[in-house]
Amino acid sequence: MAHRNAARFVVPLFASLVAGVFAGCGGSDHHDAYNDAPKIIIDSDFNTMGDDGQLFAMTSQLMGQGKVNLLGLCVVTGNDWLLQEEADALKAVERMGVQDRVGVYGGANYPLQYDVASIRAQQAANPNGYFGAWMRPEPTSASQLTAPPDGFAQSTKLQAQAAADFMIDRIKRYPNQVTIIEVGPPTNLATAVQKAPEIVPLIKQIVYMGGAMNVPGNANAVGELNWWFDPVAVRTLLQTNIAQRVIPLDVTNTVPLTETVYNQIVNPPTGQTPVTQVYAVENAGAFADNTDIYDTLTIAYFLDPTYATQTQSAYLDIDTTPGEDQGHVRVYPDAPGPGASPQKITYVTRYDNNRFFSLYVNLLTSPVPVKFQ
Repeated sequence: MAHRNAARFVVPLFASLVAGVFAGCGGSDHHDAYNDAPKIIIDSDFNTMGDDGQLFAMTSQLMGQGKVNLLGLCVVTGNDWLLQEEADALKAVERMGVQDRVGVYGGANYPLQYDVASIRAQQAANPNGYFGAWMRPEPTSASQLTAPPDGFAQSTKLQAQAAADFMIDRIKRYPNQVTIIEVGPPTNLATAVQKAPEIVPLIKQIVYMGGAMNVPGNANAVGELNWWFDPVAVRTLLQTNIAQRVIPLDVTNTVPLTETVYNQIVNPPTGQTPVTQVYAVENAGAFADNTDIYDTLTIAYFLDPTYATQTQSAYLDIDTTPGEDQGHVRVYPDAPGPGASPQKITYVTRYDNNRFFSLYVNLLTSPVPVKFQ
């Protein structure tokens, strides 16, 4: 029956083929669905396939689905030293196949303010604490770096622009459109705000993983690593009028990585990918160590705040004094204390774990390289 109306379809078919050729060649950016999606910048103390690496893998897949527009990946010392994190991030964009779409921008190697003697004293007083980069020697050359399980990046290079300058540029280019997914010490963003305070009213919002509101810390007794690492940067941002949302330890403590979830990722029915293979290596036995889910909660919450089943709001401040109270978040439910945030800030205290893990497993087991719509 098709031959009866063949002439009617010659022109549309030709047009479709031409469009397909251009789409297959990559075409221009406007052909990609993500260009119309909400714009984000990830600011991360990057790791290969711990929580930061998982967040990037998940976000890359969401970008392929046209649900987010990841403008760039900024890196800051936190979990590890900057040089190591940059190498891990460059490999990550190659692993996901997004190196031509997402640049890696190097940022701050040290907090805005720090006291090494105090840090060493806190480490001695909290032998089970997690102090990130301060727990290991700082590398000074590429020869001292540890390669990811699948090797270093082959061709992808660090962007010439510094992370803070990149943030300033994109926020000004897209006023009131850019959300910062802040999953490391916020030194880069605080630097950007200090350097160009005119961007403050142009930032759509910040979504953090950081802080311990009403639970013990995981660095010293009161401080969560990201906010403990650079409390001056945190305080700089809290004192602005930028809309801010927080995923603190209060909720991450309630979202454990289980053996069932781990097995779903490392043994997917659809077959192994470069992500699942590296995930298996980097997280082997993690569930046995009571590992909780951290940074990846931010992207689900950004996509849909109803992933949070319980939240609270309060005026927040943070102790910036070196010592055993460093990183301690001051929570004022009713009225701000001196130096606290000028507005109430929402923080999450309960999460829809089952719904989240469905998204988590799906994105981390999706085909790699990312397929773009």
